[in-house]
Amino acid sequence: MAMNPAFSRIDREAAQGGYAGFGQQQPQPHGYAAPQGSPAFPAGPSETMSEQQLQDMYNQASAGPVDTGRLTLDDVVMKSLMLFGIVLAVTVGTWLFVGEQPGIAMPVWLLGMFGSLGLSFAIGFSKKVNVGLILTHAVLQGLFLGAVSVTFNSMFPGVVATAVVATMATFAGMFIGWKLGFIRVTSKSRRIFGMVAMGYLVFMLVNVGASFLGFGDGWGIYGGEWGWLIALLGVALASYSLAVDFDSVDRAVSGGAPEKYSWLLGHGLIASLVWLYIEFLRLFAILQSSD
Repeated sequence: MAMNPAFSRIDREAAQGGYAGFGQQQPQPHGYAAPQGSPAFPAGPSETMSEQQLQDMYNQASAGPVDTGRLTLDDVVMKSLMLFGIVLAVTVGTWLFVGEQPGIAMPVWLLGMFGSLGLSFAIGFSKKVNVGLILTHAVLQGLFLGAVSVTFNSMFPGVVATAVVATMATFAGMFIGWKLGFIRVTSKSRRIFGMVAMGYLVFMLVNVGASFLGFGDGWGIYGGEWGWLIALLGVALASYSLAVDFDSVDRAVSGGAPEKYSWLLGHGLIASLVWLYIEFLRLFAILQSSD
């Protein structure tokens, strides 16, 4: 997946100053805003409270993110793990099924690829967080990964294991680099990345058509002399996409996004992880075929 409409939508809403009313103080009498988590006081002088009632109210703990329905990092982690589990389970099932019937690999591959791509745009540009579409997207990604992985592994033994290790190592490295400030995400870098990623998406779609027409011995444009370099560019883009995703999650949590956005954020993270894996799989297959 060469771009992430889900995170683009979150960044757009954050830039507009809030998430559907979250993070905005309600007007209070005399022009003062009540502190977050503070108890509501009587609206008029006719309503009186005893000293004990006042003391009980002040002794209450301040409302946290869970109480206010705001997003927490735990929410994002749990939804991401849930979606990753679905993708992994469907991937393994598809691998076993397609492995015994290699003739159906291509139809399953195309269904998962174009189906998940179409749903990613539907999810990203939808006005509501549609959990059903997000779960369906995870299933389609699993179909795609299972079919493409078993096919590549039969042609290039060991390439899947290498791609998996490289993906996990890159994920950890990008997170550490972003967390320590070595990898920075700015408004300018987001815009540049978005334009380059969109161009790469168009390139990949063109390459799919070229491969079906037999160009590059089935590799399409990647089958040329500099195919490995193009694949390396794809790895770089997918890697930076993870840094953008980490930054978007951080901004959403600190900005007080609604808890339901955890589904959208988890979906975006898994989509970027799948994109990175596919780029590594292609790169290592190209390098192995040239040996």
